This record gives sequence, C-alpha cells and structure tokens, in this order.
Amino acid sequence: MQFSFRKILLGSFAATLLAVPAMAQVKVGVVDYARLLEDSPQAKQVQEALRAEFGPRLQQIVAAENALKTKSEKLQKDAATMSPDQRTKAEKELRDGARDLERKKQELQDDSNARRNDEVGKLQRSLMTEVRDYAKAQNYDIVIAEGVIYATPAVDITPAVLAALQARAPKAPAGGSPAPAKPAAKP
Repeated sequence: MQFSFRKILLGSFAATLLAVPAMAQVKVGVVDYARLLEDSPQAKQVQEALRAEFGPRLQQIVAAENALKTKSEKLQKDAATMSPDQRTKAEKELRDGARDLERKKQELQDDSNARRNDEVGKLQRSLMTEVRDYAKAQNYDIVIAEGVIYATPAVDITPAVLAALQARAPKAPAGGSPAPAKPAAKP
C-alpha cells in the first residue's frame, strides 16, 4: 500500500510540474477601475447629468441661505428699535425659515444620493461589460481590477479600455469637442 501511495504522490508531483509551463502562458491584464470611473467619457456624462439635474435646486438653496442670512442681519441691526411683538414675529420667521431650509437641504441630499447611486450602478455595470468585452476580444485569460498593489504598464489595459470607452461615447454637440483619446497600451 505504501508503494501505491508513493506512486500517486509522484504522479501528482509530475502532473504539477507539467502544468507549470501551461500556466506561464496565461495572459493577464490589470485594470485601474477607479480611473475608469473617473476618466471615462461615460462617467463624465453621468456627472454632468447629475449637475444639470440638481444644480437648479442647489442654487435655490444657496439663494434661500443668503436671504435667511440677510434677514438675520437685519433683525440683529433693527432689534433694538423693534417692538417686542415685531421682534418675536421676526425671530419666529427666522426659525421657520431655518427649519424649512434644513428640510430642503436634507431632501436635496437624499434625492441626489439616491440618483447618484442609481447612475453609478448603471455606469459600473457598463464599465464591467466593456472590460469583459475588451478582455475577450484581446484573448486575456484573466483581468484583475481591485486589490492590485503594483502592475507593470505591460499588463495595465486601462488606457486601452478607456480608448474603447471613448470610441463608444456619444459625440459632443456642435459647440464642444471631446478630449482626444489616449493611445491604447499594447497588451
């Protein structure tokens, strides 16, 4: 029985040694996913859409803050000359305005967070699909995205994936021009 155990052990060892050259031919790529989320035209388009959607509400809030600050300064300036009823009424208006402003800020924050999470989720799925399609087209065996401490430029396919994303991005309207695509890295 010992003889057959040695035979199995030696056979396993030999099979492992024979498999090592096959593993040496594995094509590996590394993607800086954070860079894709930051630099891709699709990500910039999402950022612009969110700015356009929530910018007007933010401007309204800033205007309301300024108006509230002006009322507060006026109250402090005129408090000595106001009757107690006028002062009480003005203070109540300030408190109500401040409460209303805080509610509007919280609603904006909640709405923008929910919308951003939704859009970023869609963007992430799109980027993953693009990386997967690129890897398949270039015959990569494995692509690593997170947890990489260091990768040589030879295995970094981020520039090539960004170039593919830029090629698929919608063209800018007549007034603007998209940034030129970075040259693709050679895999």
